[in-house]
Amino acid sequence: MARQILARLAAIVPILFGISVFVFLLMHLAPGDITDALLGPMATENAKEQLRQALGLDRPLVFQYFTWIGHVLQGDFGVSVHTKRLVSEMVLPRFSNTLLRAVASLVVAMSVGFFIGMYSAARQYSAFDRISMSLTLVIGSMPPYWFALLLVLAFSLQLRWFPATGMVSITGDGGFWDIAHHLVLPTIATAVAPAAIITRMVRSSMLEVLNQPYIRVARAKGVPWRRVLWHHALRNALPPIATISGLQLGFLLGGALFTEVIFAWPGLGNQLYYSIVARDVPVVQAAILIIALAFVLVNLAIDILNAFLDPRVRV
Repeated sequence: MARQILARLAAIVPILFGISVFVFLLMHLAPGDITDALLGPMATENAKEQLRQALGLDRPLVFQYFTWIGHVLQGDFGVSVHTKRLVSEMVLPRFSNTLLRAVASLVVAMSVGFFIGMYSAARQYSAFDRISMSLTLVIGSMPPYWFALLLVLAFSLQLRWFPATGMVSITGDGGFWDIAHHLVLPTIATAVAPAAIITRMVRSSMLEVLNQPYIRVARAKGVPWRRVLWHHALRNALPPIATISGLQLGFLLGGALFTEVIFAWPGLGNQLYYSIVARDVPVVQAAILIIALAFVLVNLAIDILNAFLDPRVRV
């Protein structure tokens, strides 16, 4: 088991290297000149050239990359071109806010997914099963930002139950209940699609296990149906469920960018969106790199968890 963990950790190194190269080239090879975005269309060529020299953009790309990655490995993401603040001071607090929203959404998605998926598998082809699977197909296909707008329209503008934007109220105390109140709509908006996917995966995995011979033997021996479901079937159905749940956490960390923009949630996705619009290269690079690193680490944790759940996947 320890050898497998070390092998997984070693495999992360080339992955992170490839991600860092992609992140670096993504902004440098994008159409347009960054100096036009920073200085405006009326800037002179002399001013643009001075800015390129100040940012180090006149040097070869290879030299720029190794200079950048050398600072990143020391925890230095540079300085924002627009705000002149340290990038780490801008993205790390934002990432903690995104992590809070992502974990809350995953808890909701897994709770709903496990309940509906287990109930549908236990009552295959029932009316509940057919209706729930049809709904998950529809809900899972809805764009999260579109569903977010519906939530704002219904629960913020019409019913006025929840705030539409922000993380805390201007007149609030910024405590637990204030944050939780603002967290409800972003959580629901980003949880519906993962909940639909997890529901279908739980049902599929459970049905596959329930058709195994040892399940029929357990039922023939008179083992209660509830015990068969929760103690015999679920244990062997967990590995694929854990895998898909981990992938959904990765999606929630980086794939809910527009949802954070709609709710003005002060997360990393919101920061990334406005930094892309402003062509703030250091902030964009740091944000994408942190999201990618989080996604890789989540997948590593899921691989290790699967090794504990299923001895067959151990090296």
